[in-house]
Amino acid sequence: MKQLVLWLVTALAQGLSNQLPKLRRVCEPARLLSFSRGALAILLSLAIALPIYANQAETYYKQGQKAESQNNYDGAYQAFTQALTLEPKNTKYATAVTRMRFYASVQHVHAGVALRESGKLNEAQAEFARAAQIDPNNLIAKMELERTEDMIKHQAQKEEPKAPTPQSAFMKAAESAAGPVDFRPPSNTPMNMRLSAPSDQAYKIIGKLAGVNVLFDPDFKPQKVNIELNDVGARSALEMLALQSKTFWQPLSSNTILVTADTAAKRKEYEHQSMRMFFMRNVSSAAELQEAAKTISAMLDLTRVQLVPSQNAMVFRGTPDQLILAEKLVEDMDKAKPEVMIEIAVMEVSKDTLRTIGTNPPTSISVSMSPIRTDQNGNTSGSSSGSSGSSWSFPQIANLAAGNFYLTVPGATMSFLMSDSGTKVLQNPQVRAIDNEKATLKIGDRVPVATGSFTPGTTGGVNALVSTQFQYLDIGVNVDITPHIHSEREVTLKMSLEISSVTGQTNIGGIVQPIIGQRRIEQQARLGDGDVNLVGGILEDSESKSLAGYPYLSKIPILKYLFAQEDKQRQQREIVFAITPHIVRAQNITEQNLRLIDVGTATVTGIRHEIKDAPPDNAKAGGSPSNSSGANRPLPAGAPVARATRAPVPPAQPAGTDTSPH
Repeated sequence: MKQLVLWLVTALAQGLSNQLPKLRRVCEPARLLSFSRGALAILLSLAIALPIYANQAETYYKQGQKAESQNNYDGAYQAFTQALTLEPKNTKYATAVTRMRFYASVQHVHAGVALRESGKLNEAQAEFARAAQIDPNNLIAKMELERTEDMIKHQAQKEEPKAPTPQSAFMKAAESAAGPVDFRPPSNTPMNMRLSAPSDQAYKIIGKLAGVNVLFDPDFKPQKVNIELNDVGARSALEMLALQSKTFWQPLSSNTILVTADTAAKRKEYEHQSMRMFFMRNVSSAAELQEAAKTISAMLDLTRVQLVPSQNAMVFRGTPDQLILAEKLVEDMDKAKPEVMIEIAVMEVSKDTLRTIGTNPPTSISVSMSPIRTDQNGNTSGSSSGSSGSSWSFPQIANLAAGNFYLTVPGATMSFLMSDSGTKVLQNPQVRAIDNEKATLKIGDRVPVATGSFTPGTTGGVNALVSTQFQYLDIGVNVDITPHIHSEREVTLKMSLEISSVTGQTNIGGIVQPIIGQRRIEQQARLGDGDVNLVGGILEDSESKSLAGYPYLSKIPILKYLFAQEDKQRQQREIVFAITPHIVRAQNITEQNLRLIDVGTATVTGIRHEIKDAPPDNAKAGGSPSNSSGANRPLPAGAPVARATRAPVPPAQPAGTDTSPH
């Protein structure tokens, strides 16, 4: 960019200088002076503005870094995007935009969830829409956006009057099907009584005081009971009497009950069953759905359970109390799985050093003899070739002289060499993993390796590959991480880190096999959100030193390099893994999930409701009484359905009055 600006300024200046003589001949001196000043101003503006424009992208990048350090991911994303717009081919800016796109989108998702929980649906919809706009690949943002839009539509439908739509007879019958009977005693005035009578009379007395109609099973056999109650409401009095007389009562309408013996057969006959389908939004497989159904049925003694894997749903049939508890368990278990983003920085440093100094002196001398040769005149001479003869005669041995011996001394070489090489490999991938699910990262090549039995080639022309099988090994950076996310925003990482490479080849049975060099470490670590775990120690440091030369002379300082050669070689291999977890979604545990609930006895599953003994405020005004107990009790099989009617409220008895029959 700077070279381009310099070229433009130079070209413009040269063009103006070439046209200046013509302008002098044509223009007047005053106009020429004014024109020169204007051209100079343009040149100065270009010289200042273009470098500023060239550095504007870097300015936006620095602004993004500052915003990221302040956890303002949205502002950082906008700044990085502007820098990338100015320089689209800059890989540094592109990497920053890709990284910050994810963080900014997640930040808007968290803000949207907080707004939705506070009841601000429109603001939450805007946050989710912004998150989906920033990162179109964020499926969570799209899912939460659709969910919020459905909530807004549902809220609008409640406010608007519904237009009548034609329905079939079956749909009308299904909509008119009533749920469990809502038992509402017309009077819940606190009672004080001391009673000794048969259980049927005790039920009738409490029923008259509470305005409740009491029916009895034809097979019911009352037994005498002694009961004393002080300041208890109608429902509490009925439940205490049932416990004392070993009976149970079943509501037939809002002010009518049926009393029978508390036996398994009678409960099976009169306890009405309810049915409900529960949908689980966060299960990802049929196995998880089956696990949830098995847990609920085992805890609540539900025997009629049916799974609908295609809808991620479960159908339960049981008593209303069992289904209420099943709904609580479904809400407690159906939570989005925690997720974590794991940044992995792989740094490999390799350094080789070689030093060779000194002289490689001759270490051997060869001596050769040549036979005596006689010419035609009888003169003797040695062989000019210098090679030793294979046969000698005795006269030749007698005539040996110095000329028959040849001495061969090899040459000496002096070396002064030093080499220093270093390599650095840096990889920074990111892996997003779900809680307790293994995430695998493989960067490298797949190398074939022969396995099984194979036969080398023979004279018959059998190929060695006929009975050979091959498998492929992953060579490079292999990372296996299984995270477990805790509620304290901490993560336990079970890691398997490996770096492998092909270091050589070997021939086995006529087939060339690769030699795999491997560095591997397995460990577990518990880290906080954003903590960095450096996994080092995978270090190879080898050093070799050799000295070759004449004995004793090679030990003399400095002079030893004239009579010996010294070689030093050092190899260093170091690998460092930097593991940084970032929790995207933590485990959401609320106070409602930790609440302790009474679920009945070991044989009967039921809910103990919180009962308010104060009479309803609108009882005297003639309105419908409020449900102080919140009980949902079913209608027995075959019992008639009655509308909720007001029974006459008997006058309250003074405290301490004996209401036993005369």
